[in-house]
Amino acid sequence: MTTVPQTPGLAGYTSSTGRYNTMAVVSLVSGLLSVFGHIAIPGLGGGVLAIVAIATGFIGRGEIKRTGEQGMWMSTLGIVLGIIHIALIGVIVALLLGLIGVIATLALSQR
Repeated sequence: MTTVPQTPGLAGYTSSTGRYNTMAVVSLVSGLLSVFGHIAIPGLGGGVLAIVAIATGFIGRGEIKRTGEQGMWMSTLGIVLGIIHIALIGVIVALLLGLIGVIATLALSQR
């Protein structure tokens, strides 16, 4: 009779559990829904969801590295979507402030 020798686990290695990390899923969903958040709460909802996507994405990435769960791509995509959304909000605010400045300058020059 032969026996299979026990092989010690590699240091720091965790096997894949086949489950998706919950924070990664939350990050992806909130990143995708951040565009529609402005409909629910105009001016604020989308930005909050983008911040949630970024925060949960980084939390999810850390958990995935520790536990070996699936979903690293979801966390990364949630982070990217959140950052793009925050950047677009910044560009829109800058354009609106510039437009207000131009209108104010034109109004003052007409006096």
